[in-house]
Amino acid sequence: MSLRHSYTVIAPIYDALLAAAGTGVRATSLAQLPQQGDLNILISGIGSGLDLPYLPSCHRYTGLDLTAAMLSRVKPRIGNLHVDLVQGDSMSLPFADAYFDHVVLHLILAIVPDATACLRETARVLKPGGSVLILDKFLKPGETAWLRRTLNLLSQHLVTRLDVVFEEVLASVPQLKLEADVPALASGWFRSIRLAKD
Repeated sequence: MSLRHSYTVIAPIYDALLAAAGTGVRATSLAQLPQQGDLNILISGIGSGLDLPYLPSCHRYTGLDLTAAMLSRVKPRIGNLHVDLVQGDSMSLPFADAYFDHVVLHLILAIVPDATACLRETARVLKPGGSVLILDKFLKPGETAWLRRTLNLLSQHLVTRLDVVFEEVLASVPQLKLEADVPALASGWFRSIRLAKD
């Protein structure tokens, strides 16, 4: 089953699965965005728009998702925000180089089949000096995690990967530098990470 098909199918129940669990960590991550100005910000993998209530209203946002089913669920949440919705692939972004001031990657790096391609594309469309806010589940370097790795054999084809080691992904994108990395949920399995582009 393709990722596009899976997320089209689960779109109606996506909020019920994720809304309550991630509320606090989403808000904390997004509080790192500048609270004033008029910046151009990409939310890559916007899903059903669960990030929208925590975004500063002063900026311009582009919300990208793979499926029309998810994007249709974003529209009622837009409210006063300036959000343009784009159907597209986080691993092959349809935007010019250095187009965005900041990029949000909440629950997307461990979902896409190729996390390195996703982060490379993020770096490409990010302006120098911009930041990337990441919230996702990652294995630690050298972590055995046999249960997660076993479950990954199925889950990677349906909804998410459970075997992504963030440090390995970041090592392939040298123009992005780690600024912060803190445990967020599930005893540090989920992490809140901030990167900056040289």
